[in-house]
Amino acid sequence: MATVPHLRIGTRGSALARWQAEWTAARLAELGTSVELVLIRTTGDRQQEGPVAGLGSEGVFTKELQYALLDHRIDLAVHSLKDLPTAGPEGLTLGAVPERAPVADCLISRDGVTFSELKSGARIGTGSTRRRSQLWHARRDLEMLDLRGNVDTRLRKLDDGEFDAIVLAEAGLRRLGLAARITEVLPLSLMLPAVGQGALGIEIRADDPQTAELLRPLNHDATFAAVRSERAMLAALHGGCLAPVAGWGRVESGVLHLTGVVTSLDGVRRLEAVISGDAEDAEHLGEFIATELIAKGAAKLIDAARKSS
Repeated sequence: MATVPHLRIGTRGSALARWQAEWTAARLAELGTSVELVLIRTTGDRQQEGPVAGLGSEGVFTKELQYALLDHRIDLAVHSLKDLPTAGPEGLTLGAVPERAPVADCLISRDGVTFSELKSGARIGTGSTRRRSQLWHARRDLEMLDLRGNVDTRLRKLDDGEFDAIVLAEAGLRRLGLAARITEVLPLSLMLPAVGQGALGIEIRADDPQTAELLRPLNHDATFAAVRSERAMLAALHGGCLAPVAGWGRVESGVLHLTGVVTSLDGVRRLEAVISGDAEDAEHLGEFIATELIAKGAAKLIDAARKSS
């Protein structure tokens, strides 16, 4: 009798992280793999106060999961890909990126008003420099306040009156069955998403071909190409997860289109570049668009953001 393969899936304990891990577990179970979830607390989970940038490093939501992989305590880790730094520990690799959910950001306002209807001085909650700077580029009259915590915590703070509106990823709200809370899906012309937003990144050990083979059916080639281009752009910009860098890759009829944006922290400057090419050249396209953005002054904006964090 054939032995049923068994995989240990590492995940954070938040509702969204659990949803992502359980979705992955269900897909693997459908393919005949036995799975178990292993909950792991990360630095970002333990320290809920203050801006994420103040925690001192990137990977605050991922590195403990990566250590567990390297220590063979788990066989794969399921991340929100936007949280996964482009430069990870040696010995790990992305085993699969499933088909992407919606990439946009959403406005959730307490009074049901849209972004253009917000009063001058309205208090907007967000912990993201990318979101903050792009919102300020559109409307410098808004007040930006730091917001941390899981999705439920952020919504509760809005409902309690701490903010007039908050900004969250559309994908997370829909995955948690909270789409009814969305006041407005922000247009990509206003708010370009974080690199990898809406996608799951399933990370494994590079020397584990058995797990790689089990994950192969979960991979979505077009999504994988799109996020590879975005992550190559981010790596070439030396931006990191916390910089005001945005990227959106998508494959249409075999052609990969990539848009990259870098914004100054105050929102005054917004640099944009667009490129299209063969999806098989995803990394090269990302590196090329980074070169274009650097030529426009992106490195100075990213360095200024890093020094202010």
